[in-house]
Amino acid sequence: MADTQSSAPLRAHADAPASGVIHVRTRHTANFTVLSNRLAQRAGSAVTVGVAAYILSLPDGASIRIDALCAHFKEGRARISAALNELEAEGWLERRVERGPGGRIVTRTFVYDAPGATERDVPRPAEAPAARDVAEPEPGPAPKPEPGPKAGPKAGPKAGAAPDPRAAAVLGSLRHRDRRLVLSERETVALAPAVEEWLDRGVGPQEIAEALTSGLPDRIDRRPARLLAYRLAALRPPASGAVPTAPHPMPFQDCDGCDRVFRAPRPGRCRDCRDSAAGPSPLAA
Repeated sequence: MADTQSSAPLRAHADAPASGVIHVRTRHTANFTVLSNRLAQRAGSAVTVGVAAYILSLPDGASIRIDALCAHFKEGRARISAALNELEAEGWLERRVERGPGGRIVTRTFVYDAPGATERDVPRPAEAPAARDVAEPEPGPAPKPEPGPKAGPKAGPKAGAAPDPRAAAVLGSLRHRDRRLVLSERETVALAPAVEEWLDRGVGPQEIAEALTSGLPDRIDRRPARLLAYRLAALRPPASGAVPTAPHPMPFQDCDGCDRVFRAPRPGRCRDCRDSAAGPSPLAA
């Protein structure tokens, strides 16, 4: 009688579990990405984890527009957009609307390998060589210096200098209007000259606080000082002392269709994408 043959190994490894997954690991020396278990084991949508892992594997500067992600994955725009929104809500991804070279509004996307981390040595658009080239005047004869003090914005604060008490009081009152606007001592010193300039132009402390806190977005950058610095510069009143207009009540949004920046109360698509999806009007025929 023939012996019974079996395809099972003669004996299992002593440290192997009796059931469940058994890892066969390989040491990688190139072309690999480190993911935290918090992300890899995230409960919920597998699409969200996959999109996050793919984005983290890309080099800096790679496009992660919805069109580019849809070209890589089989999922449609709605699921990719929902995954990006989930990652942004949990702190893995951050989209900032900033003023780039030439005053153009641009959206910069920051991806974090751990929520709560800070970007390290990331250059801003205005620091790029192209931005400096745009700001440089055309070559020509240098004008003769005029006597007397030069009109213009005040110089930045010196290291260790105390801020103007009036400006510091205005900045300190912002946290009572919005608890997210808590500034450090260093940020207060940096913002105080701009606030002092508003005061010198005849704008009262209450009007300044109203201009800085009206219509704030639902989600504020981890560093609110950047938002306040932008508003102080963009809404600076004229020398006549006219009160600046309040900022637009609608926050900036990223279009889910073309990534264009537009104002709307909630995320979605811009007017051009909505009109394109609706098709031609029947009256056009």
